[in-house]
Amino acid sequence: MLHLSSELWFPPAEHFGEDGLVAIGGDLSPDRLLLAYERGIFPWSAPEDPLLWWSPDPRAILHPSKVKVSKSMRNVLNQAVYTISFDQDFEGVMRGCADRPGEGTWITDDFVNAYLTLHELGFAHSVEAWDDDGDLVGGLYGVSLGSMFFGESMFARSSNASKVAFITLARQLDRWRFDCIDCQIMNPHLESLGARHIRRNEFLSVLSAALQEDTKRGTWG
Repeated sequence: MLHLSSELWFPPAEHFGEDGLVAIGGDLSPDRLLLAYERGIFPWSAPEDPLLWWSPDPRAILHPSKVKVSKSMRNVLNQAVYTISFDQDFEGVMRGCADRPGEGTWITDDFVNAYLTLHELGFAHSVEAWDDDGDLVGGLYGVSLGSMFFGESMFARSSNASKVAFITLARQLDRWRFDCIDCQIMNPHLESLGARHIRRNEFLSVLSAALQEDTKRGTWG
């Protein structure tokens, strides 16, 4: 297994591990993070572990135009239960994703600070769900390069808040002609929204094409 040094580098895809683990170590500098996403790699590790970099096979993705909206979710959307915004409280969303009772998290202060820097540089974005009292009750965040949105994490403190945020994001990305949302690793929540598995080599081909498009950089407010 490759142990990263201070050199800004990742191994080529043909050397990615079958278990999805690509490399160990390195840092969360903006340049390394952006290089990782360009290579189809993302950081994910327990706080007590060294920094781990992954490119899973298979990969969970969703095409924005194919997001699934159930009848019950259509009712929630039509009733405007939540107000949805973009890039209004990036740190609040990250803290919400990190603070999920009963669940562990990889989103340490180092991760928050690293992605806040990407947000300030215009590459990382958040979607917020607010209730009628103006409280942040759900949302998600990720990184955008070319016509690919790399979803990182989502949270909900109120029923369906993260689903409304995700559906709103997918519809907006479809209007912006994004090709794909990288959902990384499948779970029932993502599957219910329309995510599906593809092989890693296919994902890397989709990513290569998406990176040929201009990046929608800056605040998405």
